[in-house]
Amino acid sequence: AVSVVAVNATCDAILPLPIAALRLPDEIVSGLRVLGFDRVGELLQQPRAPLALRFGPELGRRLDQAAGRLAEPIEPVRPVDVVEVRRAFGEPISAAETIARYVGKLVQALCVGLETKGFGARRLDLLLYRVDNRVEAIRVGTALPVRDVKRLTRLLCDKIETVDPGFGIELMRLSAPLAESLAPRQTVSSLIEQRDADISDLIDTLGNRVGEEKLYRFTPVASDVPERSFRRVAAASAETGDAWPDHWPRPARLFTVPEPIEAIALLPDHPPASFTWKGIRRRIKRADGPERVFGEWWKRDAELTAVRDYFQVEDEAGERFWIYRAGDGEDAATGSHRWFLHGIFG
Repeated sequence: AVSVVAVNATCDAILPLPIAALRLPDEIVSGLRVLGFDRVGELLQQPRAPLALRFGPELGRRLDQAAGRLAEPIEPVRPVDVVEVRRAFGEPISAAETIARYVGKLVQALCVGLETKGFGARRLDLLLYRVDNRVEAIRVGTALPVRDVKRLTRLLCDKIETVDPGFGIELMRLSAPLAESLAPRQTVSSLIEQRDADISDLIDTLGNRVGEEKLYRFTPVASDVPERSFRRVAAASAETGDAWPDHWPRPARLFTVPEPIEAIALLPDHPPASFTWKGIRRRIKRADGPERVFGEWWKRDAELTAVRDYFQVEDEAGERFWIYRAGDGEDAATGSHRWFLHGIFG
């Protein structure tokens, strides 16, 4: 279970905990129980000096850590096969150009280690230890496994401006906490074979500047319902082999939520003669349809009989819209027969 403790209420929250929760050695826990202590609150009420004299400083340290008065450094769990290189300096460095030069040397050594293991980096962590015991960190990621020295160096150096060297950096450590298999590739002459354009370098640059979560592409999903016919995937993810439907054109801009409109149409199969959207009435000059889309009955009962009739329409100004009627125009069970705007062409 997880408990959220209010500010300055840590001591009250740990009072009822058993003394074993302090992560003390077994002999100390046993000794405290012999003296009649069972709860943390009982220990906090006692003078520190007699307890320290009998059990040593460990008991007081654990009590202060549990109460939030003493920081507890956390040593992260690191995989044993992480490729890592480091460089210590006899004299601290602080200039951005000097840091960039040693970043290049560390990346070169790291790539040698990655090549030995047959790996390519997917994430790099650069830790810069300052002389005042503070640590500056740079993290970059790649869309695909990479072992290119120039490319990785550029990604790291693009973020050097975010580093505050303070009075100087005395140690730099570069690791690849996330790496994947990368088989060697034979260089092929462009006179023999034309390779597909590789945009992963551009993806890496943009992803590290704006955030990987903001960089994506769409891939088709097997669904006739327009808002379910696609999903977001990573920008460099492999092709699934699914193709976009081409039997009916789809608008370049699809609304996340269809917007209601007022339309005048002859039911059941005729397109609207005009419709009003956001207070503007648009008279339709050309139209194509209907394209009937059925609900997906296996998802929910409400779609057992639901249908939509989509029309591609063009107004007098030449703007093209994708609108639909909820229902078949005859049976009320198939939908509300209200009109909606779902997308805009061009």
